[in-house]
Amino acid sequence: MGEKLLKDHTCGELDISQVGKLVKLSGWVAKRRDHGGLIFIDLRDSTGLVQIVFDPEISVDSHKLANQLRPEWVISVSGEVRLRPEGTENLNLASGQVEIKISEIEVFNESKTPPFYINDESDNVDELLRMKYRYLDLRRSKMFSILKLRHKIVRYIRRFLNDKDFLEIETPILIKSTPEGARDYVVPSRLYPGNFYALPQSPQQLKQLLMVAGVEKYFQIARCFRDEDPRSDRQPEFTQLDLEMSFVEQDDILSLVEDLYSGLVRELLPDKEIVFPFPRLTYQEAIDFYGSDKPDTRFGLLMTEISDVAKQSKFVVFSSAVEEGGIVKGFVVPNGSSFSRKKIDKLTDLAKMNGAKGLVYFSISDSIKSIDDLDESHVKSPAKKFFNEIELKNLFKKFHAQPGDLLLLVAGNKKIVNNSLSELRLNLGKELDLMDPAKLNFCFVVDFPLFEWDENEERWNSMHHPFTSPAGEVGNLSDFPPDQIKSTGYDLVCNGLEIAGGSIRIHDRRLQEEIFEILGHSLEDIRSRFGHLLEAFEFGAPPHGGIAGGIERLVMLLAGTENIRDVIAFPKTQSFSDPLFESPSEIDSDQLNELGIIIQENRKNSEEI
Repeated sequence: MGEKLLKDHTCGELDISQVGKLVKLSGWVAKRRDHGGLIFIDLRDSTGLVQIVFDPEISVDSHKLANQLRPEWVISVSGEVRLRPEGTENLNLASGQVEIKISEIEVFNESKTPPFYINDESDNVDELLRMKYRYLDLRRSKMFSILKLRHKIVRYIRRFLNDKDFLEIETPILIKSTPEGARDYVVPSRLYPGNFYALPQSPQQLKQLLMVAGVEKYFQIARCFRDEDPRSDRQPEFTQLDLEMSFVEQDDILSLVEDLYSGLVRELLPDKEIVFPFPRLTYQEAIDFYGSDKPDTRFGLLMTEISDVAKQSKFVVFSSAVEEGGIVKGFVVPNGSSFSRKKIDKLTDLAKMNGAKGLVYFSISDSIKSIDDLDESHVKSPAKKFFNEIELKNLFKKFHAQPGDLLLLVAGNKKIVNNSLSELRLNLGKELDLMDPAKLNFCFVVDFPLFEWDENEERWNSMHHPFTSPAGEVGNLSDFPPDQIKSTGYDLVCNGLEIAGGSIRIHDRRLQEEIFEILGHSLEDIRSRFGHLLEAFEFGAPPHGGIAGGIERLVMLLAGTENIRDVIAFPKTQSFSDPLFESPSEIDSDQLNELGIIIQENRKNSEEI
């Protein structure tokens, strides 16, 4: 005896080629409309929508039951595919030229009135409400399309790397705590009281051990966990493409990544513009021209440093900044002389929000033909009284400014100047519609410093991570100032987002120990935390390198959303809580006793975070 089919077609596949065919569909009631004696229902399943029609002349019983239908009821219907009457077609739907005249209906499940309108594709619905009822939120076509896009991205990555002879290997989730920058999430062990596992921040050491094992080409769609402070663009758990190769140099990895990401975009989003091959910027070029190591290269507004000129200036804001070890830097906004004072004040506030003491501006009149025709009357700026006519002309020529332009300058600490100018540039890029959404401007940033100084902790940190190999033949690292050592690290950046980062790794025990020592680890600490990796290097570790790319950031980029929670099926809130499962939550005393854990009463609760 054959099984009863609950559906033999999907809503999204029906078109004029099936006219006259009898079909059975199952799905959710999206919308209902009564037109006289006819009842029209938009039926939705995971593939799309189709219009179904209940006509009492075809089936009185079905029409009677259809009167009771409400949004989000789950039903099954049978009927004939027919052309919609002329003038009623909906060309926005794949099935918009047909409708189904229903002869039979079965109700699988009724639904309460949803807490928000499922067909609302706007962002007006409260996000906390959406996350509490995420299973309803995901019924919205906008959200479901992002889920499908994520699936297609991961499927493409797997197919691409499989064709390149990579092995997909799962690495453990329960590992040893070896902090690599952020805090670990720890898991208490019942069998080993007082001892803990850690959830991996990344499979970094594990994939290096796989290279020692002779795997040569490894990848994984890896789950990672980092106990970081909450931030709008972070989640405590995330997914990354993890990839490692043996017997490679930097160009081998960058070429592979270039082919992977460009091919992915061409197949899944053929309407997007990309530049191939991906341009390569050094870290210093990115900082010099964009003020950021993750530049958005879709538009100009490139920066110029004038510290050499500024130190001779009578303008104390400039000269004192350089004397104190800082810089003076800025960029030109073409035709920006039309900005109102209110607009410039907002830009000044933005610069201050990012640490700058202020923003110096020069607005050049568009009433002259060239900068050579300029006199002081053609310039608007509170700072112009500190510059004579020749100095103003030389300043504008250094920036290649033209009549009608606006020059923006910031003076002070190098890091603050670059950060504030970068934020100003991105803000203006958005407001002036310079960020073309049709463009995906991938680029590689290379030649990073190996170390960066942590002013708060007064010690050196790794710019990427401690397993990154220094560039070139450096001999003993102690012979060089740490801030002058370049690394083999590289990042893939697109439209101002860091999409992936990697490096050639250290495969020599002596060099790895030297790196740990520069980072302030004691010999005992090194052996306790990293002894397993160092010992492995003594058993024939090949030269190797790799990269890790964030899946969520890639999906965000390709889906055109700026909210990381939109691209995760069941995300945490901005404060890392889960309103659906109401976690994190307490566990009962029996579990705590088994684990030998006592909760301190003075611990901060979640409301204080």
